[in-house]
Amino acid sequence: MSAMTGIIARRELAAYFATPLAYVFVLIFLMLGGAFTFYIGGFFERGQADLAPFFNFHPWLYLFLVPAIAMRLWSEERKSGTIELLLTLPVTRWQAVLGKFLAAWLFTGLALVLSFPLWITVNVLGSPDNGVILSSYVGSWLMAGSFLAIGSCMSALTRNQVIAFILTVVVCFLFILSGFPLVLDAVSAWAPRVLVDAIASMSFLTRFNAISKGVIALQDLLFFVALAAVWLAATAVVIEMKQAD
Repeated sequence: MSAMTGIIARRELAAYFATPLAYVFVLIFLMLGGAFTFYIGGFFERGQADLAPFFNFHPWLYLFLVPAIAMRLWSEERKSGTIELLLTLPVTRWQAVLGKFLAAWLFTGLALVLSFPLWITVNVLGSPDNGVILSSYVGSWLMAGSFLAIGSCMSALTRNQVIAFILTVVVCFLFILSGFPLVLDAVSAWAPRVLVDAIASMSFLTRFNAISKGVIALQDLLFFVALAAVWLAATAVVIEMKQAD
């Protein structure tokens, strides 16, 4: 990572905590995470001390919470006109895109770290497989990065943060939906098996569920990393195209 990327990341990360957004996001994430774990997820009824109920809901938590962070990445810059100032600095487009993304990704990582008391709680109540929990945290953070990269691209497309939010939710929902049996059955009715398998392999749920069960396969980790890289590259292309307009 270049020095300019680090400077932009620090600037953006500080900007989150300059507004109530950071505190509201963390509070909502922790409250919903706790509610999903202990109430909706039936933690006590299951009679098993683990964090499976907590992580099972992460794709759905991220579906709405992460776009709320990502929508401001570029929409706000374009609306205020500061994007021109940013890109006239001695910084490349890729450095700016990566710096903003890293700030948002570190911020979501902080929200995950603050859920650590849940990990302590299940260890007090029982003897969970901490290796599985650790892999679930890693997988969750990587999945959040994919959500953010998609949101970055959608934010670069429009000056309107609400539109950026909606576009991100729709695209991310499609990635989640692609793993549902209902979708796969509908596609398999007319498409070859290769296409059906390709669609299934793009599902956030399929990839994350494998990681959250402690099965850390290199292809699942690379999926989230590669997907984030593709969408960040698309963000840089969109910004260049918008500049040319």
